[in-house]
Amino acid sequence: MQALRRISRAIELHSHSLASRYGLTVPQLALLKELGARGGRSVGELTRAVHLSQATVTGILDRLQRRGLVERRRGEVDKRKVHVWLTEEGRATLRRSPPLLRENFLVSFGRLRDWEQTQILSSLQRVVAMMEAETIEAAPILTPGPMDITPEQTRSFFGEQPGTDGPGDLEPG
Repeated sequence: MQALRRISRAIELHSHSLASRYGLTVPQLALLKELGARGGRSVGELTRAVHLSQATVTGILDRLQRRGLVERRRGEVDKRKVHVWLTEEGRATLRRSPPLLRENFLVSFGRLRDWEQTQILSSLQRVVAMMEAETIEAAPILTPGPMDITPEQTRSFFGEQPGTDGPGDLEPG
């Protein structure tokens, strides 16, 4: 459990650092990086690329547009499609921003031998199964905060029995 807490804390600290130093959330930076890597994209393409719902992406884009980091343009051929582009300020912000935590992780993970990668993946999948978390939806963006899970999933995750008030046998700390 301590290792899981360390992982969770690393994600949280990275997120807080990003917000305080750059004024961006992890999903905002992920969208900026996606736009920087591939140029203008439709909202649907962005939604699929960052694995977030269209409503979430639309809200993030609203905030980025208010800050002058992105602009939206209607498609020339299909006026129903909206394409998003980085502004000059958005490109400058992207140049100043750090890599996402997952980017550093993927570089380090890629340096491992195949058998090490397989062993880590297998172990993580086993932890997910042991926590009965296979059905919890999780985007590949590492960010802390509230998740859309049911009370039953929360109780199961913390090892609580139905009708109890506490986290079962988990120790504090």
